[in-house]
Amino acid sequence: MTEDRTVLVAGAGPTGLTAACTLLRQGVDVTVVDRRSGPATAPKAIVTWSGALEALDRVGVAEQVAERALPLAGASYWSRGRKVAAVTFGGLPNTRFPGPLSVPQPVIEELLYERLTQLGGTVRWNTTVRSVTTAGADGEEGGEVALDEAEGAETTLRARWLIAADGMHSTVRGALGVPFEGDTYPRDFLLGDVVLDAAGGAPLPEAEAQYHLTPDGVLVVVALPKGGHRVFFDQPAGTRTDRPTTAELQQLLDERGPGRWRIGESWWTSRFQVHARVAGAFRQGAVFLAGDAAHVHSPAGGQGLNTGVQDGYDIGWKLAAVCRGADESLLDSYEAERRPTAVRAVRNADRQTKLWMVRNPLLRGLRDTLLRRLSKSGALERRLIPEIAQIDLDLTASPAVDTTPGGARVTPGRRMPDLVLTPVRGTKSATLHGYLSAGRHAVVVFDDGAGTAAEAAEQARARFDPEAVDVLLVASGGVPGAAAHDVATTHETRPAQAVYVRPDGVVGAALVLDGARSFGELLARVPESADAPAGDAQGRR
Repeated sequence: MTEDRTVLVAGAGPTGLTAACTLLRQGVDVTVVDRRSGPATAPKAIVTWSGALEALDRVGVAEQVAERALPLAGASYWSRGRKVAAVTFGGLPNTRFPGPLSVPQPVIEELLYERLTQLGGTVRWNTTVRSVTTAGADGEEGGEVALDEAEGAETTLRARWLIAADGMHSTVRGALGVPFEGDTYPRDFLLGDVVLDAAGGAPLPEAEAQYHLTPDGVLVVVALPKGGHRVFFDQPAGTRTDRPTTAELQQLLDERGPGRWRIGESWWTSRFQVHARVAGAFRQGAVFLAGDAAHVHSPAGGQGLNTGVQDGYDIGWKLAAVCRGADESLLDSYEAERRPTAVRAVRNADRQTKLWMVRNPLLRGLRDTLLRRLSKSGALERRLIPEIAQIDLDLTASPAVDTTPGGARVTPGRRMPDLVLTPVRGTKSATLHGYLSAGRHAVVVFDDGAGTAAEAAEQARARFDPEAVDVLLVASGGVPGAAAHDVATTHETRPAQAVYVRPDGVVGAALVLDGARSFGELLARVPESADAPAGDAQGRR
C-alpha cells in the first residue's frame, strides 16, 4: 500500500508534536508516526525554560503546562557541605515566562497530543520507520518512507517533506548516513523520582534545584510539582546496568547529601549513559533532523527538551510557509539557525557537567572560588540564565533575516522587544508580545504621531491575506483615520517604521518609512501571499 502525504513527522515526542501542531495550525496536511504504543509515561525531562515555553505558547498549550507545573525560584550549588553559589530564577525580562518550570515531560506530551487531536491530527502508534529513500538532493520531489505498522502491516508513504524527530537512535538519520558527532561521558547517570523526608536534617528544596558537588560525584535535587523530588547522581560507567533500587539511591544520597535525608519511596528510576553529540547536518534534501535525532545533551541545565521543542516549532513554521507558497530557499535557514543553537546548548550542558565531575582537590577549590565570586557579583545569574533559557538567540547571520541597514530601532535577527499597548481596534492585546504570541507572520507599523504610517499599514493589509499575516498599526499620538486591520496606541515615541516579525518572534526585516528603502522591500521578506490557503487564524490578539 502506498500513501501520499505533504509532511511526514517521525516521532511523537515533544519535538515531533510541536512541529505537527505548528503545521496543522497553518492548514498543512501532516502524518505523525511513532514506534511506541502511546504517549510517554516515563518522567524523563522535568525542567522547561522560557524559550520552549514561548514556542509551546504559540501552538496553544503553554498555559495548560503552567497550570500543572511548579515554578522554580532558583538554584544553589553546594561543596564540602556549604553553599558556594546561588542564582535566582524568575527575573528574565521581555517574556511572559520569566523563569523555568518543573514539569515532567509526559505532561507536555499529553497536552501537545490533545492539541494535535483538536487540530484534526492523529498519531499512527506502533509504526516504525524501516527505510527512507529521498529523491533529489534539493528535496524537490520528496521521498518515500517504508513503514512497519502494527500486526505486521507494511506501508510505503510518499511525503513531500520528512521531519525526523525519532530520537537519539534515529532510523532516519542512520538511513541518510548523517554522522552523529561528539562523545559519550565515562559516567553512568542515575535518576529517581522519590519522596524525601528531611528527618530533622537540612531543609528540603521546595521550589529550587540543588547541586551538591562532591569528590565522588554529583547529587542534583529538584522539587516536583505534585510533591516529591527528582534525585540525580553519576557514577563510573559500567558499574551496573539494571534500574537503580531505592536502597542504591539512598546509599548515594547518604554519601553526597547534607545528611539525614531519607527516601520514603520511589516511583520511577532510570540508569543511562549520557552523550554530547550533534548531527553533522540538520537537513538532507527533503529530510530535516530535529530534537534528539539532531542533538543529545547531558541533563545539566535541562537543555534537551527545550532545544528540541524549538527545533520543532522552527521547522514547522518554515515548512508551513513553503507549503503555502513561500520560496523554498526559506528552508535553508533551518540548519543555519538551529544547528549553531544546538552546538551552543550541547557545549553549555557539557561545561556544567564537567564542573560536576571535577575530582582534583586543587581544581575543586578553584571551581568553588570561581562559582562564589560569580554568584556574589551577579555575573553567574546574568550570564547563565539567559543562555540556558534560549530566549533571545542571535540569528543575525541567518539567510532568513534581512540585515540591510534600514535605520529602524530594532535589530533584525534578534527578538522583537515588548511594548505596552492600549488596544483601539481589532485587537485585545495589552502588550506587543501578547499580540505576537499567536505565532503568525506579522507586519508591525509604528506611526510617529503625524499619521504618516497609516497608509503603509493599509498597503500591507491590502497585500496579505488576513488569514496568513497580521498587520498591526501602533500609533504614538492620536489614532489615524485609516482602517488598518488592528490598531493600538502606545506612550513610547518611535520614528515611523515598519517591522516584519516572524512567527517565532524574531525580527525578519525592518526599515524607517521615510528612509531610502521602499516599503515594498520589507513586504517582500514576508513569506506569505494573499493566495495562501487558510490555516488556524485563532490567537490571543
